[in-house]
Amino acid sequence: MKLNPETLARASSRHAWRTVGIWAVILILGFGASGALLSKALTTDFDFTNNPEAIRAQTLLQQKQLEQDVTPETFVMTGSQGATTDPAFTAKVNAALNDIRALDPSVVLQVPSQFPLSQTDKSNPQVAALGPIPSEDGTAVLFNVILVKDSDQTATIVDGLNTIQAKYSTGDTRFYMLGEPTSTADFKKISEDDLKKGETIGVVVAIIVLLVVFGSLIAGVTPIIMGIFAIGVAFGVVGLLGEVWRWSFFVPNLMTMLGLAVGIDYSLFIVSRYREERRRGRDNLEAIGMSGATANRAVFFSGLTVVIALAGMLLVPTTIFRGLAGGAIIVVLISVALSMTLLPALMSLFSDRLVKPGFIFGRGRTLEQGRAGGFWDRESRSVMKRPWVYLIVTASFLILLSVPYWAQSRADGVGRGMKKGFSGIEAIPDGIPTKDAFNVLVAKFPKESGAQSTAQVVIPGAATDPTISSQIQALDTAVAGNPAFATPQPPQTSQDGTVTLVAIPFAGEATDSQSQAAVDAVTALRDQYVPQAFGPDSGVLVGGDTAMTKDFFDISDRYTPIVILLVLGLSFILLTVVFRSIVVPAKAIVMNLLSVGAAYGLITLIFQQGGPSWAKSIADALNFTQVQAIESWLPLFLFSILFGLSMDYQVFLLSRIREEYDKTSDNSEAVAYGLRTTGGIITGAAVIMVAVFAAFASGRIAALQEMGFGLAVAVFLDATIVRSILVPSAMKLLGDRNWYLPGWLQWLPKVDVEGHAAAERVTIPDTPAELVEARDSSD
Repeated sequence: MKLNPETLARASSRHAWRTVGIWAVILILGFGASGALLSKALTTDFDFTNNPEAIRAQTLLQQKQLEQDVTPETFVMTGSQGATTDPAFTAKVNAALNDIRALDPSVVLQVPSQFPLSQTDKSNPQVAALGPIPSEDGTAVLFNVILVKDSDQTATIVDGLNTIQAKYSTGDTRFYMLGEPTSTADFKKISEDDLKKGETIGVVVAIIVLLVVFGSLIAGVTPIIMGIFAIGVAFGVVGLLGEVWRWSFFVPNLMTMLGLAVGIDYSLFIVSRYREERRRGRDNLEAIGMSGATANRAVFFSGLTVVIALAGMLLVPTTIFRGLAGGAIIVVLISVALSMTLLPALMSLFSDRLVKPGFIFGRGRTLEQGRAGGFWDRESRSVMKRPWVYLIVTASFLILLSVPYWAQSRADGVGRGMKKGFSGIEAIPDGIPTKDAFNVLVAKFPKESGAQSTAQVVIPGAATDPTISSQIQALDTAVAGNPAFATPQPPQTSQDGTVTLVAIPFAGEATDSQSQAAVDAVTALRDQYVPQAFGPDSGVLVGGDTAMTKDFFDISDRYTPIVILLVLGLSFILLTVVFRSIVVPAKAIVMNLLSVGAAYGLITLIFQQGGPSWAKSIADALNFTQVQAIESWLPLFLFSILFGLSMDYQVFLLSRIREEYDKTSDNSEAVAYGLRTTGGIITGAAVIMVAVFAAFASGRIAALQEMGFGLAVAVFLDATIVRSILVPSAMKLLGDRNWYLPGWLQWLPKVDVEGHAAAERVTIPDTPAELVEARDSSD
């Protein structure tokens, strides 16, 4: 048997119960794997697959045994004025120390002895650095506890820490915790809560739209089933892969968004084609076969374009980009596989119930039907009457929306346009324990780091060397004037005397290792303080968590133009082969770039601090969090996602136009035909996508708000302004030149993406084969 979308559809429909049973087992296994494995596979950390400066520093410290495999957890207990000298408050601090000490000793490695510290402990700098340390205003005490670094182990004591926190947060006393274990738990809880909310809103809106589009309950619910299967199976795959690979905690949210959006959209196109074939008089199995020969082929190609766009991110040597790309590719591929097999099986089982109008929803004309003289027909012809006006006005409007990306003021007053970075703890909403702990730490201990993160200066040679000793003193003097740094810790020299480590704790807002303040401090350390103290080309490395963040920014900036050019090039080649034209691909790429640029501009305007006051008012009204910097991974990620999704709509629309042009050679009529026959179904698909993305933008984490908002805005612009105005106006102006292919490219293969040849062999006379919806010939 020749394996292609048509044969898969026919085989699945003939063995419907077997196909459904196999996928049901896979879904159950997926839910089981995700329930048992997914949570521990997620992390807020990131890593590199190449060797930047921070990784070289880390490797050297590990080789020389100067870096312990531990992580700190910072605690702050606050009370009323004069609390630090109150015996009752002192007793509470010591009781809390004892309770923490009683937790799993294999996880809790070192706890301060008592408050206040003994003279012996005060005389030991490393012991004294752990605290307890009273605040200058006498209302709070800070201390640090050393834990093992393994996140799976530290996760086991989070519940115990939460119990201790509740125990000592009574009356005037409050107990705060800040560190990797507790902050990760907070991030995961917010992410999971927002995931449930986004799924609920997205599914409800999708059902409503599908009922309106199809006018049938069974036809409307079928794509929802596909979306649920795609998400469940993809979660299981990611959970299994999490045994050998850690995923960003954003990945489940991303996969749910794409699973609902792509899974539902692909099913919508195929079910619509199946209903068309049934209206033409074909029986159930033959209609499924024809859908497989046409719509399924188009879905396969569209999925391929999305995967190609996402695959560009795999080139970036960081786990964030590769994790996001990997999760997105997995859910898209599973959605395509479900569309090729499970959907034909369901259509075989549902049969006539997919085409019969519903008692409640099927009384009027469904939106999937396109007709001459209808809304989309009138709209396209109106645009083509004044193509220059519409083209200039809409293109100018999209360019205007992109202006903030290039020119908006920044909160720090340095430079203009989108500022990329990590928003860190400021991205968490107020009222979350991690955010509250950070705010209290900065307010009560502005000169203390809480030991959360340090800049690690790795120096070749021993600290006992007089030259190196004087250089270290010069470094200490230089950083003393920077409020982002606390007092450097005593130098540590490796046993072989070849490497010395100077750890410099962060202070104030730089306590958040991913904050812009911390990144700026590391930049100053690398570019100013270290060269001044040790000289240029000294071999001194600056490592640590914030140095890794800095390296991540640099790598993202370096790879972004490479990935963009690669995606644009591959897309151009693919579309050139499909449409046998170099004009249509170039035009499609320009239009997609306009919608992506507009999305970038609106993200900058709404989410980045430093913009106009009315933009802040809009953000507040939508409950969005404004931050100093947009997530550095977001622009490249959005480009890859949006380019793939927007190409979906371009392909479906342009395929219909090309099909009619090949029959009539009338460019204007072909454009009008393509727009009116795809208008309702693509609009329904776009509404679903916008609703799903907007639902996730309503979450509480700023990065997810930015992602959901950017995707929703770009899809909305692409499905409205670009598709309904820019495409018909540009194609009208270009005329027959739309389909220009140079003679030296005539050797390119003819790719029958839509399966027109198969459709024409069995098409009923006087009824044109259509890709995604039926033309109501009775109109």
